[in-house]
Amino acid sequence: MVPVSFLPKLFRWVFTVFVGIFVLATAGIVIGLLADPHLPAGAHFGPVTGTFAGQPASMTLAAHGTDSNFTASLFKGTIQLFVSQANGLFEVVKHRGLDAALIDTIFFIALFELLRRLFRNVGRGESFTKQTVQLVQLVGAALIVFSVVSYWAETWFFRSVYFYLAGHATLMISGATIHLPHVHGYELPHPTGGSPIFLSGLLVLALSEVFRQGLALKSEHDLTV
Repeated sequence: MVPVSFLPKLFRWVFTVFVGIFVLATAGIVIGLLADPHLPAGAHFGPVTGTFAGQPASMTLAAHGTDSNFTASLFKGTIQLFVSQANGLFEVVKHRGLDAALIDTIFFIALFELLRRLFRNVGRGESFTKQTVQLVQLVGAALIVFSVVSYWAETWFFRSVYFYLAGHATLMISGATIHLPHVHGYELPHPTGGSPIFLSGLLVLALSEVFRQGLALKSEHDLTV
C-alpha cells in the first residue's frame, strides 16, 4: 500500500523540477530578447519538402536584394503563399512571439512555485492552515489573471502577424490570386470569460472558500474543546 505522504512529496518534487525548467526557459527568452538576432541580408534556404495534412508541401526562402521572399506550396501547388520582405515578418514574429512566450513562462514559474509550496504543506499534514488556504486562493487568482493577460498578448501577436501579412503576402488558390484584406480601425475583442483557464481559476477560488470554511470550523472546534 502506498503511504499517504507519498503523493504530496512526489508532486512537490515534480513541481520543483517544473519551476527549474521554466526558469531556464525564461532565461533563454530573455537572452533572445537581449541578443535580438536578425536574418542575414539575402538569407535563403530550400526548397524544404514535407507533408501538410497528408499532402506534399514545400517551403522556400529566396534572397531578393538585401531582403528575402518566402514561398510556401501546399496540396500539390493548389495553395501557394508568397510573402515579400520576409525579414520583416521574422522581426514581427520574433518580438511579439517572444513577448507572449515570456508572459507564459513567468506565469508557469509562479504557478508551479505556488503548487510546490502547497504540496509541501500538505505533505507536512498542514492542509487546513491559513497559509495553505492563501496558497490555494493565489493559485486561483493567478489562473484568472493569466487567462486575461495571455488573451491580450496572443491577440496582439496574431494581429501584428496578420497586419504584416496583409501588406506583404499574396495567396493563390487554384491559380486565383487573393490579397488579404486590410482591416482599418481594428479593435481587440474583449475577453468573454469563457476561457478554460479562466473557468479553472474560478473553480480553484471556489475550492479555496471550502478550505477557508473548513479551517474556520476546525478553529471553532478546537476552541470548544
